[in-house]
Formats: sequence, C-alpha cells, structure tokens
Amino acid sequence: MRLTLLALAALSVVPSLQAQAPAAAQPLSPPPIAFPANLPVLPAAQQAKMDADLLEIDIPHLQALYAKHKYTVEQVTRWYMGRIARYNTIYRAVQTVDTAGALATAKALDASKPDVTKPLWGVPIVIKANTAVKGLIDSDGWQGFALPGHQFIADKDATVVARLRAAGAVILGITNMPDFAASDTNRSTAFGRTGNAYDVRFSPGGSSGGTVTAVTGNFALLGTGTDTANSIRMPAGTSAVVGVLPTRGLTSIAGIAPLDWLLDNTGPIARNVTDAAIALDVMSGEKSPADPLDFRTTGEGRTTGADTAQLGPFLPYLKKDALKGKRFGVPAFILSGNTGFGVSQPARPTNGMQPETRAMLMKAIDQFRAAGAEVILDDTLLPDTFALNIRKITTTAYRLDGTNGWLAAFGPAEYRSAAAYEKALGSPLPSTLTGAPNPNAPTTTPQRPPTPQVALKADPNAETNYFAPQRAALAEYTAALDRLHLDGLIYPSAQMPPPDETMPQNGTLSSGPHSNTGWVNRIGVPAVVVPAGFYDSGLPFGLEISARPWRDGDLLGWAYAYEQTTKLRRPPVLVETGLLPNAR
Repeated sequence: MRLTLLALAALSVVPSLQAQAPAAAQPLSPPPIAFPANLPVLPAAQQAKMDADLLEIDIPHLQALYAKHKYTVEQVTRWYMGRIARYNTIYRAVQTVDTAGALATAKALDASKPDVTKPLWGVPIVIKANTAVKGLIDSDGWQGFALPGHQFIADKDATVVARLRAAGAVILGITNMPDFAASDTNRSTAFGRTGNAYDVRFSPGGSSGGTVTAVTGNFALLGTGTDTANSIRMPAGTSAVVGVLPTRGLTSIAGIAPLDWLLDNTGPIARNVTDAAIALDVMSGEKSPADPLDFRTTGEGRTTGADTAQLGPFLPYLKKDALKGKRFGVPAFILSGNTGFGVSQPARPTNGMQPETRAMLMKAIDQFRAAGAEVILDDTLLPDTFALNIRKITTTAYRLDGTNGWLAAFGPAEYRSAAAYEKALGSPLPSTLTGAPNPNAPTTTPQRPPTPQVALKADPNAETNYFAPQRAALAEYTAALDRLHLDGLIYPSAQMPPPDETMPQNGTLSSGPHSNTGWVNRIGVPAVVVPAGFYDSGLPFGLEISARPWRDGDLLGWAYAYEQTTKLRRPPVLVETGLLPNAR
C-alpha cells in the first residue's frame, strides 16, 4: 500500500530494518510475534492423499466435494494448516493461525448441511494484518501493535471480515505485511520478511505480500488485501494471482488500519477470477455496500457514477467472449517512463518501465488482440499532464483524522486515539499514522515539513485540497476514454520484475518491485490484475486492467476472458529448506 505519490518519509520508523543494509547472511532480530506452532495437522499419508484434490482447488470445486461428502470442513481446514506448518517457516506468509477459532467454525459447519445461500461455506481464507479480526492481534505489520500487554486486539470484526464470516468462510488467520503497509516489499518488524512463493529469495511485493504468498502457495484458498497506491495489484502480479481493487465505495474500509484513509481500499486476492468474483460479492455486500462507518460507501461520499453502479452478483459477467469488440489503451505517461511524480525520464532501473517488463506488456497486448479486443497506443492518452493533475489531490492533512477514527471504532480499550496511545505507552504513534514529524528518524533520513492535521469534515479547505481535484482528475480520465472510444486501460502491475532481496537493489537495501499505479486510488476507479506470463527468470508478470468507475462487473468479465483465453497461471514449487528465509 506504498504511498509513492505522497513521498512518505515515514519508513524511517523501522530503522533497524531500513536504515542500513547488513550482510545478507546476518539474521534478523526475533520479531515479537512468534511463528505459529503445534498446528493440528493431518497424518502425513492423509495430507498427501488430499493434495491431489485440494492443490489449486477453487470455490465451486471445493463446495462440490463437500456436497459429495468426500471431505469434511475440518479435514480441509487441517489440510491447509498442514501446508502452513510445512512451508511457513521458509516463506513467512502467515503471521497468526487462529487454530481454535478456525476449528470451531469448521466443526460448526460440519454439524450442519452445506448452505447454498452462503457463497463461502467451508472456504478457508486468510486476512491481512491491518484488518480487524475479533480477538486476534492485528499488528498492521508493526512491532508497536504487538508489544506484550499492549497488543492491538479488536473487540469486533472489520466490516469486510464480518461479511466474509457471515458467508460461511473459515478464517485461518492473519497474513504478514510491512509496517503500516508503507512499503513495496514485505518486511515487518512484527513478524519478519515474507518471500516470493516462486523463489523465496525474491520479493512478493508489498504491502499485501503475505496474502499473495499464502494464496499462490495454497496456504489458503483466498485472502484479503488492502491498497492505497498498488498494494493489492502489484503483489498479485509478482505471484500469479488475481487481485481486485474495487471502485472506491464498493467495499468498506471500516476496521482497516489507515495508511491514508482517503486513498485506502480493500478487495480479494484469489488464484482465479471466479473465486475473486465470488469473494467480491461477499466483501461488497452485493446489492448493499453501504456502511455507516465508511462515508465513501454512502450518499455523496461515493465515487462519481454510483447511481449506475454494477453492484453484483458478479459471476454473470464472467464470459469467455467478454473481450470481443472491446477497445483498450495504454496510458502514455506509463509508457513514457513517468514515475508518478509528473516528470518523464528515460527508463532505467530506478524509475520507469524496465525493458523486460515492456516486452511482457507487448505480449499481453497481442494476447488481448487475439481474444478479440482492440488495443491502441496513443501519445495523447493520459500524458504526463494527467500525472501532474493527479498530484493535486492532497490528503496529508487528514492522516491523523483517519487514524483517530479507526482507533475510536476498532482500537483496544487501552488506546482509542493517537493521544491515548502516547499516554498509555509513553511514546507517540509513528508519523505514518499521525502526520507528525518522526523524532526517532535517523539523521540521514530527510523529513518532510510537518502538515497541520485537521478533521476532514471540519476543514474549509477540504473541497480545494481533495474533493475538487479528485473530481477533475476523474473527469479527465473518463473524458480520455470517451474521446478515444475506450472501454478500459491495460498496463503492467509493476514497472519491473520482482528483485532478488539477497542482493542490493540499485546499491541499497531492496525496497521491492516498484509500481506507478497509485493514480487509480486517487480517482477511485476499479482495477484488476491477472496472471500474464512469466519472465525468463521464472518469476510472474501481472497485467493490470482498469475501467470506468462502478463498472466492476465488466472489469471482472474482461479479466475472466483473458484468463480463460491464455491460462497463464502455473503454481509455484515450494521448498522447505535452504533459500535464506531471512534474506534482506
């Protein structure tokens, strides 16, 4: 959920991991959350026998097995726990396993009959660590929320978690993420580093890297991600899974730790579009997305165009010929090497699209055309001036407002505000959450001038700072689609392949596979990433598709048609030892 466009200096809150790059072989200091131990796994022979049925299974096929009484929900739940027990010591995707809660849910489901009114009945899932799950430590990746005696343990579920639970899902546990979701890679002071399932030495991207590694590695059937600037989509691309960023307001962010609550969003991560569509139905509340705890889901707070929204169910949009006759373009500012700061520069390792990524994009364009779509390359389609206008949408003055709203509704009794946290623990929350300067930042870390913090609803400048520039940028986006008669856009989910984190990246500690797709969050339009092949290294390439606001059904239909036409996903081959799980 990296805020590239906001130029956060707040990564300095974890200097032990980021101030300098020690030798790759030097072990990390133990994080406060211990690796899940003593999981109730199945006997080895039974686990191996079930592999043939459950590896890469999707929701419809799993529920067909339940209907035939081939497996119980408890058996399937324990099979996934067996995968976690076997591989999580290397990949560190899952931070917490709710053994008692997951087995209790499984046994309760087994005591009833499969319920066709619950679309996720018996489906084991994982939840990202910034999303409240009642009774579990939701660390937001940060050691400060995992301190013994002061853990962030919510007394209720986030809205999307409550909806998933009500739909019959079995919540296995919590996935790892970088501190506050403020990174393009997946290092956490609460639980350590997550590796890419296709090669653990490489980055899975951030900040939903724990979920994508868990889902692509078959530690769970699907999971949740969050996204402020790329954090569902870029990691999905690194790991050959489907990641959905809905139109802002289709899903509620209530109960999700804010990185920037005016840009934050949440959506599903799955191994195929069908599962993602089913999960999005549930997370959005289908025909009733409104949540009084998230003003962007209700009334005037919704993204422009909500009165004609495609609210689901989404499965009817999934048609193999959905791309036929459709017309797409590639944004000019992405092709030109724009980093998102409004300045085009020649492509090089530190910015712009790398040559191997451009080559993969061109293959994907050919695949779109083969599926019946037209794809145009036009220098006037969202040029660099669009990136400059995107920057006019400013949200930094409202960061503390978002943090206090989240803590007031979902925080532990000990601290229901940023001020209460400082009083209880004797130190302030990091600047990432409050917008205040970071007194603990290394002297080598440049500090942004502090932005006075105000409440959005009370700010007379909110229209000038946020609402009006957002409407103008969204209008520019839709006008460009109208002018060129486009249905949507396509482009890489990251401007580079995943980096090897055992090696320096451009001479410094690896900061992940960078992306310049945060403009999507700024205007609130939907986007989806689908597996689109593999680099020569064997690491995945992801293609991102964006659409007009509230055309989420059409978007999923295009992704499904591309997926079914190409069938480019292949599962990773996981290892149990030997590939530097603590690589830095």
